[in-house]
Amino acid sequence: MGKRGIQLFDDKGGSFLSISGLGSSPWSQEEDVGQCFPGGAGGLFASVNQMGMGSNGNGGGGIKSVYNDLYEKYLSFVGVNGEEEREMGKKKKRKGWLQLKIKVRNPSLRRLISGGIAGAVSRTAVAPLETIRTHLMVGSSGHSSSEVFQNIMQHDGWTGLFRGNLVNVIRVAPSKAIELFAYDTVNKKLSAAPGEQPKLPIPASLVAGACAGVTSTLCTYPLELVKTRLTIQRGVYKGILDAFMKIMSEEGPGELYRGLAPSLIGVVPYAATNYFAYDSLRKAYRKLAKQEKIGNIETLLIGSAAGAISSSATFPLEVARKHMQVGALSGRQVYRDVLHALASILEKEGVKGLYKGLGPSCMKLVPAAGISFMCYEACKRILVEGDQEA
Repeated sequence: MGKRGIQLFDDKGGSFLSISGLGSSPWSQEEDVGQCFPGGAGGLFASVNQMGMGSNGNGGGGIKSVYNDLYEKYLSFVGVNGEEEREMGKKKKRKGWLQLKIKVRNPSLRRLISGGIAGAVSRTAVAPLETIRTHLMVGSSGHSSSEVFQNIMQHDGWTGLFRGNLVNVIRVAPSKAIELFAYDTVNKKLSAAPGEQPKLPIPASLVAGACAGVTSTLCTYPLELVKTRLTIQRGVYKGILDAFMKIMSEEGPGELYRGLAPSLIGVVPYAATNYFAYDSLRKAYRKLAKQEKIGNIETLLIGSAAGAISSSATFPLEVARKHMQVGALSGRQVYRDVLHALASILEKEGVKGLYKGLGPSCMKLVPAAGISFMCYEACKRILVEGDQEA
C-alpha cells in the first residue's frame, strides 16, 4: 500500500501544513517515522513544509513564527533519539558509582599484585577456621571443632584463633600471586583460539593449574612449615625469625622442607582440579547466562564450588602432609614418606583418620577459594593499563 497523506492547501498554491504517511502505520518502520515525524517529535506536528500563505512565502511570517514557537515549547523535547536518551542515562548512572582505577602498565605485575591481594584478604577472612582445622588434623586440642574452639578460647582467647596468621598472610600473599600468575600465563599459552584445534589432548586449565600449584609450593613451602609450627607449638617460638633460626640450628635446613613430597603430590591434583573446575564452571555460566562478563557474586559462588570439589578430592594427602610437618613433636611418630604416613594413619585411625577435619577444612577452603577468585578478578578490573581494563 502506498503512503497516503493529508495536505491543507495545495503546495502549488502556498500550503502551510502537510501530514504524510497516516495511512501506512508510520510506527512500523523507522524510515516512515523519520519522514512523518522529523526529529522524533511525534504527535500531529509531523512536518512543517511551508508556513506562508502565498507561493512566494511572503505574508506568512507571523503564522510561521507562532507555529515554530508552539513546536519548540511543547514538542521539541521529544526530539531526542531513544538511544541517545539511554546513553545519557547510562553515563549518569556510571558517574553515580565510585570506580577506582589504578594504572599499571605491565600485565605480569597486574596479575602478581592482584594475586597477592586476593591471597591476603581470603586467608585473613578464614584464619579462625584454618587454626581449628590444623588442630583437628593433628589432634592437639580436641577431637571436634567445638572442643578445639573451646580449648583455644580457654587458653589464648580470640587472639589464639589468629595465631600464625601473619605468617600465613606473608606466605599466602606471594604464594597466591605466583600461583595465579603462573596459571593465567600458562593457560593463555596453552589455550587454543576459537576455531583452532586444542594444543593439548587434555584441557589446558588442568596443566596450567598443576604448574601453578607446583611453582607456588616450591617458592613458599618453608613459610608454610613455619606457620604450622607456630600454630601448634604454643610459646616455643617468639616469632617468624625465631622459628626459622631454631629450626635451622636444631633440626637442620632440610627440616624446612619436611613434608614437601606429599605437598607436591597433593598440590598437583588439588590445583589442577581447582582451576579446572573453576574454568569449567565459568564457561558453563557464560553459556547459560548468555553473557561474557561475570559479576563478583557469581565469581564468589563459582570459586567456592571449585574449592569444595578440589578440597574433598585431595584431603587425605593434606592430612598426611600436616602429620609430616609436625615431625617428632611431643613424641609423635616420624614418617618416612607420604605412603608411610597414609598407611600409618589408616592403620591406627581407619578411613576416618584420613578425613579428620574435612568439615572445618571445607568451611575454610570453600569460602577462601571463592573470596580469592573474587578478589583476583576484582583487582584485575581495578588495575588497568591506560584506559583499558586489565
